[in-house]
Amino acid sequence: MKYILSFLCTVFITSTGIYAQHTIKLSIKNSGENAPLSGATAIIGSINKTAIADSSGLITFENIVAGLYLIKVSFAGLKEAAVSVIVPMQSAEPFAVVLEEGEEEEEEVIVTTTRLSRSINDIPTRVETISGEELTEKGNMKPGDIRMLLNESTGIQTQQTSATSYNSSIRIQGLDGRYTQILRDGFPLYSGFSGGLSLMQVAPLDLKQIEVIKGSSSTLYGGGAIAGLVNLVSKTPTAKREVNFLANGTSAGGLDLSAFYSQKFKKVGVTVFGSRNTARAYDPADIGLTAIPEFERYTINPRLFIYGTKTTADVGFSYITEDRIGGSMDYIKSGTAGYFEKNNTDRFITQAQLTHLINDNSRLSFKNSYSRFSRAIQIPTTAFEGMQQSTFSEGTYIADGEKTGWVIGANLLTDNFAEDRQSSNALRDYHYTTVGAFVQSTWWPSQQFTIETGLRADYVKQYGFEVLPRISAMVKLSPSLTMRLGGGLGYKTPTVFNEEAEKMQFQNILPINQNTAINERSAGGNFDINYRTRIGAVGLAINQLFFYTTLNKPLVLTASGSIDYEFKNADGTIDTKGIETNLRFTYNDFKLFVGYTYADVNTHFNNIKSWFPLTARHRLNNVLMYEKEEKLKIGLEAYYFSPQKLNDGIGKSFWTFGLMGEKVWKRFSIFINFENFTDTRQTKFDTIYKGSIVDPVFRDIYAPVDGFVVNGGVKFRL
Repeated sequence: MKYILSFLCTVFITSTGIYAQHTIKLSIKNSGENAPLSGATAIIGSINKTAIADSSGLITFENIVAGLYLIKVSFAGLKEAAVSVIVPMQSAEPFAVVLEEGEEEEEEVIVTTTRLSRSINDIPTRVETISGEELTEKGNMKPGDIRMLLNESTGIQTQQTSATSYNSSIRIQGLDGRYTQILRDGFPLYSGFSGGLSLMQVAPLDLKQIEVIKGSSSTLYGGGAIAGLVNLVSKTPTAKREVNFLANGTSAGGLDLSAFYSQKFKKVGVTVFGSRNTARAYDPADIGLTAIPEFERYTINPRLFIYGTKTTADVGFSYITEDRIGGSMDYIKSGTAGYFEKNNTDRFITQAQLTHLINDNSRLSFKNSYSRFSRAIQIPTTAFEGMQQSTFSEGTYIADGEKTGWVIGANLLTDNFAEDRQSSNALRDYHYTTVGAFVQSTWWPSQQFTIETGLRADYVKQYGFEVLPRISAMVKLSPSLTMRLGGGLGYKTPTVFNEEAEKMQFQNILPINQNTAINERSAGGNFDINYRTRIGAVGLAINQLFFYTTLNKPLVLTASGSIDYEFKNADGTIDTKGIETNLRFTYNDFKLFVGYTYADVNTHFNNIKSWFPLTARHRLNNVLMYEKEEKLKIGLEAYYFSPQKLNDGIGKSFWTFGLMGEKVWKRFSIFINFENFTDTRQTKFDTIYKGSIVDPVFRDIYAPVDGFVVNGGVKFRL
């Protein structure tokens, strides 16, 4: 009997052990800083349990029965880890789980605009990039130019400045396009007169990425970077040969043909880009005026790279020529009398750069560019023609140490414009020479804190000295939470070449009076919070930006006599303030991007506050993507613009929607894009001109005029 009782007790004790409740404790840290990962997620799939790490990185599962469990641990921006845990645990100490840097779906982005070429996550200056798959997807939507690449980014609006020629400028955070500096590989090639039509003449196939800095960036790049700057970064040769061809056609009669070749050999490398972009005159509203002009453009851009042991160099040139005509459909098709706007442009640019490594941590860099841009504009009543020649030379010393980085340099910029006389009016010629010196210091005493300070001094003969300080700081409160704060001063040298003059084809605009005009000066800053986490299987990234910029004594177009106009410094300021909110959700093969911009832009002239024209106070950017890597991409877009003030009233709010898809194979892919498939057009709910169609007076363009356009094509990779 005692043996039976003993056996029953043993079974009871054993069974009690099997069904006893236990606890699993995990300590989650990242590999780089060995810091606790608050908000990390752990999932036990076999029993459908999920837990979130507390502020000390500790995850606890309670009421777990004995057994072997596979636990998946994840954190936004880090690689997922899978660990096996035996319950009951042998130690009372938490099981240590270390997550490695770099989520597989995100490639590391190296920023070049700040000169130190550091990862975008490690610089105190807030830089946004369009690169990788995003660049490819947006490039499919409009392969002939970069207008759409920028317009669909939060806080950036491309403003159409001509109703019939389709010309556009970039507005960052509501400020006019003349306050945004456009660079190509760090060279200021699109300023002044050459800024006209620039967005419409850059095809994106040879771009590696686009870098955007919002707010003053004048320390390294001088005048003009008040609202911000856009740096177009070209592809460079790699050991693996790259040969790409793209053909794209549109329902509006457009055709884009582009080719790119790149390869690096032992001591040399080469890239070659060429394109032909054409379009027929297109009038979807059937009002007799072009929404898309007829044009034909050719581009060629070869570059040669030389690699030495310590010295590298590259040299290249680009040539773009285009004939563009918009206006009356009858005039374009048959020569019948009517309104027209002709633009004939030739742009020739040379670029050269040499970099010498002094040692592992420091280098010298020299760069030079020459730009020759000619443009002829003709409308029925007048013509404007001129040539701009500019040069840029710069020498820079860069030291990138363990705790500090230095950028010290000087540059010389010449900008000369000569107008061809078309009438007895005064010529708008100018000759500017700017000499500048700058220093920037970056100090990172720890992986959690970085501060960047900069100072620039420029001298323009006609307008004197400008001293421009700037400061930025970054604090990593945790691997998932980062904050940046920055601000600085900026300036812009007076010029007649801006959006208002473009709208008037430079008619009856007097030259800048250099005896009375002064530089436009700005002060501004921004603060942003970046947070990443994972909630179960959903990844979440949040970036919240607050911005403010004030512009003192801006140039405004003022009537001078009965028919003439002149740009004069206003008695007052323009300020822009607001927020940008960016949300990114990821779930398996789905990605959802939501962007919101609030821009409150006002003039304060003669103690009177007024809403700044052509600025939507509220904008929404929504993009839903489904992507099977290297197989299939499908995207749905929705964009909202709130009412905008016009120079003759208030515009209407509107939505636009788009749908794109791409099927990818090893060597080629096919794509199709249904842009604005709800056919939102200003001509459907408002007018674009007053008066007669023979002699129209154009109103502000604040909504699309081209409507629903389908484009599609094929890409080859050899």
